[in-house]
Amino acid sequence: MAKNANGEGSIYKRVRDGKVVRYEGAISYTADDGKTKRHVVYGRTRAEVREKLKQVRDRLEQGAPVKDATRTVGDWLKHWRATTLAASDRKESTRALYENLSRRHLEAAPFGAIRLDKLRPSDVEALVLAMRAKTRAPAEGSDEPARALSDSTIRQTYTVLRAGLDGAVRDGLLARNPAAAVRRPGVARTEAKHLDAGDVSAVLRAAQPSRYHAALVLIAATGLRKGEALALRWDCVDLEDGALRVAATIGRVGNRLVISEPKTARSRRTVPLSPAVVAMLGKHRTAQKADRLRAGDQWQDSGLVFTTEFGGPVDPRNLLRVVEVAAKAAGVEGIGVHTLRHSAAVAWLERGVHIKAVADLLGHSSIAITGDVYGHTSDDTARSAIDGLSGALGL
Repeated sequence: MAKNANGEGSIYKRVRDGKVVRYEGAISYTADDGKTKRHVVYGRTRAEVREKLKQVRDRLEQGAPVKDATRTVGDWLKHWRATTLAASDRKESTRALYENLSRRHLEAAPFGAIRLDKLRPSDVEALVLAMRAKTRAPAEGSDEPARALSDSTIRQTYTVLRAGLDGAVRDGLLARNPAAAVRRPGVARTEAKHLDAGDVSAVLRAAQPSRYHAALVLIAATGLRKGEALALRWDCVDLEDGALRVAATIGRVGNRLVISEPKTARSRRTVPLSPAVVAMLGKHRTAQKADRLRAGDQWQDSGLVFTTEFGGPVDPRNLLRVVEVAAKAAGVEGIGVHTLRHSAAVAWLERGVHIKAVADLLGHSSIAITGDVYGHTSDDTARSAIDGLSGALGL
């Protein structure tokens, strides 16, 4: 990276036919290779050139390049994906997500065609506005309507752009990151859809024929994420003490199922089990041993609590299909596996469980998230709270 400007710089007139047509300024500096180089700027007035020379000196004093690179944003981000992102210690699923967002929203024209030296904070803001106005096409063969891009997708795309441009600053292609001057797009918190205990029970009963019924019961009873439940190993389950330890999660990366550590420290937690769930897991373990005998030498000894008929990990999408079919049979529409987790959280809160305890059970990074997602109460709960306070005040 260029550094050490030598002198204040010189300004010259450029004359044609006896008239000054422009001014030219030059400044010398020592590059990283120890060689002295010269940078020239132009302007229509002496003051304009003087200001440009000052900007060059400021960049050199800050250890920045004398000028930003002319390669396009898209070209740089492709390089960044193949190097910095690939070498990072981010989870494999996170790297795959960042690659997809960069290819889909950042590298293609018109945004990806902007040169790095021409990129301004207003261009980043224009990108955010364009994404908010954009719709996502449904999957091929799906009869679902096109939907607007979610706040989360827009925010994550901004995160990728900012990280990629940080890399350009680090590599001396930019003096500063234009995205850093733009406020990170917000995400509107929406209250999670949940079911009452009766509807949850109805869905679980309808799912009983499925081999994944036990996994759904565990999620409904403990509030585990589906990835956490499907990555649960028997060595993390203590049926005698009635507890399990969340130590991993499973997700799809491309065409592969990948088991990895939970994203945050708060996600790694111990969850108590009720006697009914302990009994259910005991029966499930017996059934799994029978599966193992039937599979013979085809059995995959994964150590997982919930497996396919040959002992391999379960694709989370299979769990979703079971819930959708069971919900339809139970007369409950528009729910997914996560609805069982949400329903557990709301049930705890409405039964007076402290929000900190609920956040701990769910593995939330803070109680603020719990409050935002589940920050509502039923009319009966609210009335009970008001009546209870009035009684305590002797009213």
